[in-house]
Amino acid sequence: MNEKSRNWKFFRAGGFDQVKLESAADLGNLDQLDQKLWVALACPTHGLELDSQTLGWIDSDKDGRIRPPEVIAAAKWATSLLKNPEILLARTSALPLDAINDSTRTGKDILATAKQILADIGKKDAAEITVEDIADMEKAFAATKFNGDGIVPADVADDDATKAAIADIISCMGGEPDTSGKPGVNQEKLEAFFHEAEAYSNWWKQAEADKTIMPLGAATGAASVAVNAVAAKVNDFFARCRLAAFDARALPALNRQAWDYLPLLEKDLSANAAEFSGFPLAHVAPGKALPLAQDVNPAWAAALADLQTSAVKPLLGDKDTLTEAEWNSMQAKLTPFQKQSSGGVGASVEKLGLARVREILGGKFKEGITALIVQDAAMSGQANTIRLVRYNRDLYTLCVNFVSFKDFYSRKQPATFQAGRLYLDQRSCDLCLTVEDAAKHAALAGLAGAYLAYLDCTRKSTGEKRNVVAVFSQGDDGNLMVGRNGVFYNRKGDDFDATITQIISNPISIRQAFWAPYKKLVRYIQEQVAKRAAAAEAAASAKLQASATTAAVPPAKIDTGTLAAIGLVLTTLLSALTLLFHAVFGMQPAWLIPLAILAVFLAISAPSVIMAWLKLRQRNLGPILDANGWAVNSRAKLSVPFGASLTQTATLPPGSQRDLRDPFAERSRIVEIVIVIVLMIIIGLGIAWYLGKLDRVLPPKAQSVTVLGTNAPAYKPSPAPPANTNAPAGK
Repeated sequence: MNEKSRNWKFFRAGGFDQVKLESAADLGNLDQLDQKLWVALACPTHGLELDSQTLGWIDSDKDGRIRPPEVIAAAKWATSLLKNPEILLARTSALPLDAINDSTRTGKDILATAKQILADIGKKDAAEITVEDIADMEKAFAATKFNGDGIVPADVADDDATKAAIADIISCMGGEPDTSGKPGVNQEKLEAFFHEAEAYSNWWKQAEADKTIMPLGAATGAASVAVNAVAAKVNDFFARCRLAAFDARALPALNRQAWDYLPLLEKDLSANAAEFSGFPLAHVAPGKALPLAQDVNPAWAAALADLQTSAVKPLLGDKDTLTEAEWNSMQAKLTPFQKQSSGGVGASVEKLGLARVREILGGKFKEGITALIVQDAAMSGQANTIRLVRYNRDLYTLCVNFVSFKDFYSRKQPATFQAGRLYLDQRSCDLCLTVEDAAKHAALAGLAGAYLAYLDCTRKSTGEKRNVVAVFSQGDDGNLMVGRNGVFYNRKGDDFDATITQIISNPISIRQAFWAPYKKLVRYIQEQVAKRAAAAEAAASAKLQASATTAAVPPAKIDTGTLAAIGLVLTTLLSALTLLFHAVFGMQPAWLIPLAILAVFLAISAPSVIMAWLKLRQRNLGPILDANGWAVNSRAKLSVPFGASLTQTATLPPGSQRDLRDPFAERSRIVEIVIVIVLMIIIGLGIAWYLGKLDRVLPPKAQSVTVLGTNAPAYKPSPAPPANTNAPAGK
């Protein structure tokens, strides 16, 4: 599987190209697939319908997330340890023993460990090992401090001294990442540390024996550090003093001009302000000695004090000033030590200090840590056996839900992020995802353009609780509201009481969008009638209470508030209908009238339908998964046909028999709709007759001008007869 290039196959789903993983060779060469073509670039190790323990093995850095390099590494490792890696595509929990590639050292260890596990559980002659077979061993393995990677973190040791030694080794040599995610020490790091430590200790032994190298003994190192800390500034000071002796005219500039201090005075200063650390150590004068305590640059006062304590006093005596000759003499005494230490011997362990290095060398830490590493490495057979058995079942499932979304778009089996199925409002929703924080999830998931319902799910028999978000992609939202209850089934078939707690409203279907304006109109009429009726009832109640104080028995009154409210709404509606029918039925020729009626319906519904159509085309799964910690690498669209497959509405099974007789049924909604339509047609025809628009098709006796006479809007008085111009004058 070391092909230099591959001819990948792709399928199109969700509006983008996805790679086909049809063979073990595809899995083993995922590193050759451009990551721009991966559907996902990261996913969490929790909240998925895939064994979290398997995901934990794949998550090599233990950060709770899986990324392409980890998937690639897992696929290459698994395919290399199987004689016929094609068995990975079967997704079975049983791994045949003869499928393990025992031509490698790791394969031999896995095969031997697998046989030992089967013998321990009484299945010595079994030809395969399953996930269930390793369950007890996996529990025991999880309970141990070792994981088989040959790396031991500090907390593996039983005693505090060894823990501290491992921590010091890690701080000096750097740590190797353990399977648990913690930094640890392997045998290579251990050997390198002790090599450096012995070299460092031996160098000090040589230096301690030579007084020219260590004039102050163990304190020589501190003196060298103090001198090096100020060496550049001290040399600068004496150079300025020599220049001042050469030409007195340079003295003001050597000490900085007064205006150099002006910018510093515009801000608050501290004693060691960095702003004047570049100024000379002290006031410059020809032949002047360097003061060590008084009249020095505040930014360097602490360093000069350390120089006086650690180097000047031990080497030159108790002095408050330092001449250039004394400075050169002190440097000369420390030069052998500095030359020796500049060789870098044991530099990586120098931070621990000589005492600690010798303490570690003097103890039995090397032997103890080596024993821990050997003990950990001995568990590699068990660790690798667990990994391979789990990868055999789960690795391909992860790949077709990470590299591609084959499981999701094929609809043959649920994707790993699908938590179960929700039944609510005579619908079943298959796209349900587990969420931890509904409010946080909704902030991003709302960008998906889908109708989302967040639900609290409780299984009272066990006390188990979970939060899910369901995508409704078929039907309408007329009966969906916060507080509605349903039943949620997880992937195991366990049932939960589910209650809607939050809704993100977006178009569900074109049908819903077409009828939305009319539903809004009916809802508006209902609200207006209810509002006016409530106001009338409140006014009537107030009058009744007022009259109760003046008469024992208030006069009976007819509450006309509701009737008046209904009448007002109907009057407004009829006025609008009158104008509408006047325009429609006044069209010529008459065959345009049905087209005009259709145009009215389209004009009302078209904006809602167009907006819904645009939003439905933009629906995608990405934000919903991203809100759950995924990094989806493409627009995974939820098209109208595909969305319809994710939400099923109630239908009778094929071959069912229906008895339509319902003795307690209310009047059919179809009958109500027909009655309303007939009434609207009658009203429309009446208005059209009244306006005279039907006179041309009616017999003379039925025409409005005949029945209504001069009261008919279409009535026109007969024109007066013309005057007779031929009559004789005066007649």
